[in-house]
Amino acid sequence: CVSIKSSLKDDDSGDHDQDQGSPKDSEKEKTDEEDKEQNSSKKKMVVPGAGEHPLQYNYTFWYSRRTPGRPASTQSYEQNIKQIGSFASVEQFWRFYSHMIRPGDLTGHSDFHLFKEGIKPMWEDDANKMGGKWIIRLRKGLASRCWENLILAMLGEQFMVGEEICGAVVSVRFQEDIISIWNKTASDQATTARIRDTLRRVLNLPPNTIMEYKTHTDSIKYVLYCNRSCFKNLEISKTIVIFLAV
Repeated sequence: CVSIKSSLKDDDSGDHDQDQGSPKDSEKEKTDEEDKEQNSSKKKMVVPGAGEHPLQYNYTFWYSRRTPGRPASTQSYEQNIKQIGSFASVEQFWRFYSHMIRPGDLTGHSDFHLFKEGIKPMWEDDANKMGGKWIIRLRKGLASRCWENLILAMLGEQFMVGEEICGAVVSVRFQEDIISIWNKTASDQATTARIRDTLRRVLNLPPNTIMEYKTHTDSIKYVLYCNRSCFKNLEISKTIVIFLAV
């Protein structure tokens, strides 16, 4: 089994600049790339090995890391997120997981994502855009245990909400860590309540633990607002600098 650390390093390709050709050439290249992606995705569809214990759904591990303070955008986020690999059985999961760094050992603004195969860990994905997530903020030192308990419960179908679960995320930050579980339908209050109660149980959370449910629509609005505010502040700063220079 190839080390996950090596996979992440090899996949960190940076910018994806391309030469500009004629419009027809560009369209042809785009079509060829789409065909390659479709063929590649078909080839990469994982299946349980002989004698292995299949999971109800296939899943994919992802990793992302970004510089704090930079305005977020869909394009920059999508370029920054790296796919680690997919699995279809209990045995395949442990082959990946046993080689992965634990969240408590990550540094900086880092995230691990575990989502059903075919669902990107992005608000705008078709499976996520009408959904939301339960968020739990953790003091330092708890992320590794809580993350493991959460993903084992998710893989073991302990939430009992049909196809509602999309995936889970652990986010490592400087002063705290955050775990969240995403579902498809934010407006389904009975489902979100069941997910909340199951989350409390599998993580053995104290009764006074604060849990926040946030829709992805609200998250997108918040990011857009922050980006606009950041741009306005930058323009004001430039104006002040120009004024002082004069």
